[in-house]
Amino acid sequence: MPVLYFLKSYTQQSNYFLLSDSIEGRQGTMIDLNAIDLARIQFAFTVSFHIIFPAITIGLASYLAVLEGFWLCTRKPIYMTLCRFWMKIFAVNFAMGVVSGIVMAYQFGTNWSQFSNFAGAITGPLLSYEVMTAFFLEAGFLGVMLFGWKKVGEKLHFASTILVAIGTLISMTWILASNSWMQTPQGYDIVDGRVVPVDWFEIIFNPSFPYRLVHMGLAAFLATALLVGASGAWHLLKGSHTQVAKKMLSMAMWMLLISAPLQVMVGDQHGLNTLEHQPIKVASMEGHWHQTEKGEGVPLVLFGWPNMEKERNDFAIEIPNLASLILTHSLDGDIPPLTSVAPEDRPYVPVVFFSFRIMVALGILMIVLAVTALILRKKGKIYDKKWFLRFCVAMGPSGLIAMLTGWVVTETGRQPWVVYGLQRTVDAASPNSLTAMSLSLLIFVVVYICVFGLGVSYMLALITKGPADDYSLENDESLNKRPARPLSAADDVEI
Repeated sequence: MPVLYFLKSYTQQSNYFLLSDSIEGRQGTMIDLNAIDLARIQFAFTVSFHIIFPAITIGLASYLAVLEGFWLCTRKPIYMTLCRFWMKIFAVNFAMGVVSGIVMAYQFGTNWSQFSNFAGAITGPLLSYEVMTAFFLEAGFLGVMLFGWKKVGEKLHFASTILVAIGTLISMTWILASNSWMQTPQGYDIVDGRVVPVDWFEIIFNPSFPYRLVHMGLAAFLATALLVGASGAWHLLKGSHTQVAKKMLSMAMWMLLISAPLQVMVGDQHGLNTLEHQPIKVASMEGHWHQTEKGEGVPLVLFGWPNMEKERNDFAIEIPNLASLILTHSLDGDIPPLTSVAPEDRPYVPVVFFSFRIMVALGILMIVLAVTALILRKKGKIYDKKWFLRFCVAMGPSGLIAMLTGWVVTETGRQPWVVYGLQRTVDAASPNSLTAMSLSLLIFVVVYICVFGLGVSYMLALITKGPADDYSLENDESLNKRPARPLSAADDVEI
């Protein structure tokens, strides 16, 4: 699934496109560049939602499996309380993830038909495998997980929860296999202007796939941990649901302490892989414009404003040799500069440059939060320090923000290519008019705000209300009901 590469990342680069790619169109029709930009904005807008909801689904599904497993092993009611609480939120979020995913079929067929025509022989089967395996696994056992309490055996219900969690991970695997191939394509041949699969093993296990898979999986767990931790901290600040709030915060901080450093190490290896296969993306991330002298090394630009016209960074604050050390593990390591390719083959550097720094800054804050939690835990004050609890609440959405900025770096950084080195973005679009694209974009914005705004409001209302303090399966009369849909299984809350 191509994600966020249609972001309107570079207005200035429009001139580059006009110089490098004949926009005279397919079959003699003039494709309005503004229409292409609107199509990219529309895809970025819709897929941004689709990144957020499945990421929460992946993390919460595994969290629910852990909670239910702990309950079966210890029989402590607190784990069942948390399990039933987060299961309601999971159900609503899962539904929104499915709805946002359906929109992708519309996007591919309506706005990016040339991409589908060119690469559909590879991306189509990969996404079909995702539907036939992961989605049916998730959907098949979701009903048992949500509504099977006291209706099936405990072990069977736990198995269903585990299978749903596994299904989300398999779904992520297929989607990232498709997207990774677009970043680092291999195992293909081009026949009559279309990509034809030659070796499916090479297609799936392309050079960037393992790094992106682990990177995204950890990002989903981090985002969920921060969300759960923020929920626990919120209730501790309000003085409500104290015991379950402490358990949420404790589990979240342990997960954060494990996942955040791992994410740094995986990110380092991912960066080395990207340097090998997409060096211009790395040059955009670092704001590296010109070839350095042999042995000089590449400085790390802490701050600056990339100037694409003058091919330099204005107001730059640099640390000598540090970029070389980080990216090549050598003080004098060399990195291909942006000027090593023609202007029309460069992404819009400011977007990539600043998105990368936002992602890194949030990652550092996550590590600071995890270490702070560990120190306070050793002092026995992790639940008492209000400044720390406020820090946790403020960091609640940071995992999702970091994930989105990371995808902006990934997808905007490979521009002007849709399939890296094979098909340009301007050649992937459908010949839609500016009027049609403007109208459809407006409709998407309005509908998404209404539908997903309501869904998110409902989720936040559930989180704010909190779980029951003394929950038990035996005393839950609602389990005797047979709800027809996830929302009917949730308690009434005010939005």
